[in-house]
This record gives sequence, C-alpha cells and structure tokens, in this order.
Amino acid sequence: MSAERPILPPVRLHSEAELARDALAAPLFVRAVRLARWAGPDARVGAGGELVEAQLPAAAEHLGLTADEDGAAYASEAWRLAVDTGLLDVTDPEKGEPADGSDGYDGSGGYEGPGGSAGSDGSVGEDEGTVTAGENLALLTTGSPQDILGIWLDGLDAVHADATAPVLDDFADLVGDDGSIDFDALDWDPEAEAEFLDGVLGNLYLLTLADNGAGDGPVPLPALAASMIVPDDMGEPTDDILEQVSEAMMRLDDQFRLLEPIGIVEYQPVDEALMVEDGDAADASATGADEEDVTRYGMVKLTPLGLYGIRARMLEAGVDAPAVGDLADKGADALLDGIAHYPEAAARAEIQLWLAGRGAEGAVPAAAELLAAARGTDEGAPLRRLHCQQALALAGAEAEPAVRAVLGDQELGGLARVWLAERGAADVPAPPEAMIFWLAIDTIAAQLDADGELDELQGLVEGLSAQHSGFFDEVWRVDHPATADVLEAMGRLHSDKKAAKEARKAAFKARSRAKD
Repeated sequence: MSAERPILPPVRLHSEAELARDALAAPLFVRAVRLARWAGPDARVGAGGELVEAQLPAAAEHLGLTADEDGAAYASEAWRLAVDTGLLDVTDPEKGEPADGSDGYDGSGGYEGPGGSAGSDGSVGEDEGTVTAGENLALLTTGSPQDILGIWLDGLDAVHADATAPVLDDFADLVGDDGSIDFDALDWDPEAEAEFLDGVLGNLYLLTLADNGAGDGPVPLPALAASMIVPDDMGEPTDDILEQVSEAMMRLDDQFRLLEPIGIVEYQPVDEALMVEDGDAADASATGADEEDVTRYGMVKLTPLGLYGIRARMLEAGVDAPAVGDLADKGADALLDGIAHYPEAAARAEIQLWLAGRGAEGAVPAAAELLAAARGTDEGAPLRRLHCQQALALAGAEAEPAVRAVLGDQELGGLARVWLAERGAADVPAPPEAMIFWLAIDTIAAQLDADGELDELQGLVEGLSAQHSGFFDEVWRVDHPATADVLEAMGRLHSDKKAAKEARKAAFKARSRAKD
C-alpha cells in the first residue's frame, strides 16, 4: 500500500529556544509581562478581571505610553493578556475567588465591564478584586523554552478570540432596559468567524511552505481574502464576489492589526487613503493592478513564531501538519513511509536528523534497519527503496558492511551495487541481467509514485531503455508487481514512436503473463 500523502507539506521550525526568545520579544507579550511585574497589592480589578479605569493611566505610563485613550486601551489589552496567560491571578470581588477574566471584555482591546476605582485611602471597593502574581510569571525566567511557548500559545488563543469577537459600533443599543445584553442583535456567529480566520491563517501557512519555502514572502491581503471567497472554478469574479472580498479584506485588516503584536505576523496595513466614505476599501481585487498598487491594500507574512503557533493550533484541531524532525526518533519503516511524498529538501533534512540521532557508532545498524524497511512488494515499496538509497548516500562510508550484506538480495542488490559504485568501492560484483531489468522497473515505479517532473521522467525512461539492446523484448518478463504499469507509462512517455509502441506491446505481454 502506498504511503498516504500529507495534506500539508512539512514545516521547518526554528528551535524551541529561538521560538521562546521570539515569544518573549512579541510586543503585546512584553507589555503583559511588564504589567504583571508592575502590579502590586494596590492594583484593583473589576468583576471581569479588568484593571479598574482609574488605574489605567498609571499602567499606560509604566509601559511608556501616553495616558490618553489609546494608551489606556493598550494597557487594558496587555493586562487582559497577563490574566489570560496566568501571569496574574485576580480575585473575583463578589466571590473572593480567582476570576477567569472572561467577563466585561469588549473584544477589541478595551474593557467595558463593571469596575470602580480604589478609594483615596487605597481601600478596596465593594465591586473590586485584588491581584497577585500568577505561577506562570516565574516560569518565564525559571521554566524551559517549552514552558514559555505554552504560555505564549495561551496568549495566542486569547488574541485569536479577540480578533473574532464582534465589532460593537454602539454598545448601548444592545443593552435592554433590565441591563441584559441582546446578543442575537449582533448578527454574529462565533464559530463561523473563528473558522474563517483559521481558514485564512491556514492558507497563509500553506502559501508560506509552498515551493520548499520559496513562498515565504509577504502575501497581498486581497489575494488572501480572495482565497477564501472566490470559488476555484470561477473565471472573472462577479461584482457580488468582489464586494465580499472587499468586506473580508477590511475585516482581516482589523484582525491582522490585532494579531501582529502577539508576534505571529508581520503586517503592512491597508493604506487609509484607499478608504472610501462608507468605510469600505475601494475595489481591491488585484485584477488589473500592478504590484506597487497591491501593496497598498495590505501585505501579510507569517513569522517563524507564527508558523509554530498556527501549526500548534492545527494540531490541536486534529489537522495533520508535519514538521521536519517529527520522525527523528521513529523506526526506519516510519521514516521511509513518512518522507515518501516530502519535498526533496525536507526529506533530506529529515533523514539527516534521523541519522544524527543514531551517531557514527550506530551507522551500520541504522543502514541495516533502512535496508530492511525498504523491502516489500506493496505499492509504496519502490519509493521506499528510492528514499533508502538517498538515506544511505547521507549515511557515509560507515554503512558499507550493511550494504554489502544485501548484494545477493533480489530487491536490494541492485541499489546496493549502485551505492557501492558511486563511492568507488572495489570488488563490486556485476549484477545478473535479471537484476538490471528489475532495478529499471523499480526505479521508474518509484519516480512515477513520486510524481516527478515530466521531462525528468521522460529522460529516465529513455535512458534506461537505451542501456540494453532489445530492452522491451526482455523486460516484460520481470517478476515485479509494477512491471505492466511501468511499461504502460513508458509507452506514454517515450518520445520515440517505435519504442513507445514496443513498450505498449511489452505491457500487454506482462499483463497476460500475470494472469497465467
């Protein structure tokens, strides 16, 4: 059975130590840590865990911000993150219990919930709680990089929730006479909002990993919005679709402005000069606009920390999102199956990590394990053998005893001879003719399974068939499960019409032989 192709290509992550440093340097996280260390016994919080309004100017001043409305909003946002990540523990003023920080937050970086100011004598009001340092605050200096990243991920979840919260143009209109809030009037589906943002981040993740990481440049916001709105089979977008793209762009502009301070993206916002009077962006479909114009509609790029964070969220949601290094402690069978459809650079990096984990003294056992895992007559076996050969090339001369041990093996003897010959080894026995033909079929079968470039496949087919006169008169007799399929493919790929016809005839003979 052929190895299952991963939905997402493997990501090459920075080390946990590097990522933890990035997390600690994220602007919003920095502000949250500073407030958590600043907060003392005089800090007062409301029922939702928010810092009371009267103390926001002092918090803003401590952060080096102006004590105006914007400074207070930034301070409030940082305080909320400190509470959500366990850097601060707040006591519910009504119950005398730790508050969860979930009430009173307006979803846009500020707090609109209950809360008062401390009395002039520093006493605690009836509707105010107190605050103490949370356990996670100490972990930032004493914990491992993994501990720090776990705290940061909690912060990412909190900011993600804020980014998908409804925008309240007039909060007063939602409050009834009895003080209750009419959430139905918001016309807001939290699951749909979260799913849309996750889809956008997933597309950005995939674009970043495209072409072996060559797609890690900034992505135009219109293209990202269109990837979620425009159907794949649509030619020219309709006016309705363009309007939806424009609306999605503006929502994403707000969301990426919130997400950037937690460190997952580098973001160039939409140029405010492009806004029209009704608050929407002008037509930003990117059709007919040159590259310089597109950048004015917003550009976004995932950071290395962002790749880590989005992958962590996908894994938690049950998405298969492999990373280079996942297979380093697995057996050779898991390695060869796992890298079956990896891009070349990622497969090479995974193999190198796997070999490094076994050390120079383990080179022979590692090579023997790889060769054993490469055996088989299942559909995925040829590609396993191809990757085994590539792995052995990286193993070095120390693997020679294990390779020589399989010279007489029908499935592995051919690749063993190739490996020895490439290293200039002496005393390499000539392969039997049957082994030459078998290796030719196995090699082409592996490349077909790997979905190689058409030109490369064609060159391989023509090169192998030209090495032996009467190739197609003999090759159909090869006892290999893929013989007929390979010969049919050779008939399609060979540029010489006569040779292509001979390949098709040979394929017919191979199928007839298999039935007998």
